[in-house]
Amino acid sequence: MGKRALVIGGGIGGLAAAAGLVRGGWEVRVCERAAEPSRAGTGLGIWPQAVRALDDLGLGEGFRAKARRQAPGSLYRPDGTRLATIDTGRIERRAGRAVSLIPRADLLDLLHSSLPEGTVEFSAEVTGFPSLATGYDVAIGADGISSRVRTDLFGPRYGLRHAGTFAWRGVVDLELDAGGETWDPGGKFGFVPLPGGRTNWYATRRVPEGFTPSADALAELTAQFGTWHDPIPRVLERAAGEEILAHPLYYLDPPLPSYVRENVALLGDAAHAMVPDLGQGACQALIDGLVLGECLTAAADPRAALVRYDHLRRKPSQRVAALGLRVAAISYARRFTRLRDTLVKTASALM
Repeated sequence: MGKRALVIGGGIGGLAAAAGLVRGGWEVRVCERAAEPSRAGTGLGIWPQAVRALDDLGLGEGFRAKARRQAPGSLYRPDGTRLATIDTGRIERRAGRAVSLIPRADLLDLLHSSLPEGTVEFSAEVTGFPSLATGYDVAIGADGISSRVRTDLFGPRYGLRHAGTFAWRGVVDLELDAGGETWDPGGKFGFVPLPGGRTNWYATRRVPEGFTPSADALAELTAQFGTWHDPIPRVLERAAGEEILAHPLYYLDPPLPSYVRENVALLGDAAHAMVPDLGQGACQALIDGLVLGECLTAAADPRAALVRYDHLRRKPSQRVAALGLRVAAISYARRFTRLRDTLVKTASALM
């Protein structure tokens, strides 16, 4: 009889882990509490290590059919002064794979399509997790930033800390040649071209915990960012009538002492929820899923495989999360731009 795995959460990391385990001959059950596949979210930047993970999962060709290469992007001040440029071509030459952009829904569809029909159970709210996990060789907590599995394993001490910022995101019908991000002490605004002539945008403001955004998100955004350099005013004009996602930003603090306990592993946001300033959340979840699947497929003893997974993924992913916090802090600074540029180059070298 084959080995059996239970995956709690049908997001990017959970589906990547399921895909890797299915390829390795495991019987996999994915429990997703949502009623149907998610169409929410905007665009995702997928960096070379994560593209390599998709290749290793056998999904590289399908990914490239849906994705778009990311052109070099720049960092700006609100008046349009260029602070730095991220040379995505150099990154591609060094890594052998491009930095790519894909709508989140398309990436989820790709991962779903790799699984046998019926693998993912929707409207499947899991209760009594610790006892349920004993019925499987391995259980995987991929249930996101507010992970119940994490709390069950490690208690409330390892919880979420408010990042001091609030975020808005959306997609508009606007074709741009290149993306960029604009930094100011009070907030940031980013814009990234997507396939099909659309543009993913996001904005953040520094706010106290408990901040309540205006019911008119577009008016609030226009008041803060509408006078910034082109194409930001054009992006906001196109956002009229489009869905705008809004939410506070959190990260996991303190970092977990382990991603595994007995026959249970955590991955993705459940293991290392991070601020979005490096654009690495989805990438790290994909890599987690691949590495976890490879470890479990290669080892005869699932618990030994989980120890190996923790060794390979905990410190690297926590380093990325810590670097994201440093970049977030310095991106709002008025001074130390030389240090800021160094951090950006360092971040690019790690991806």
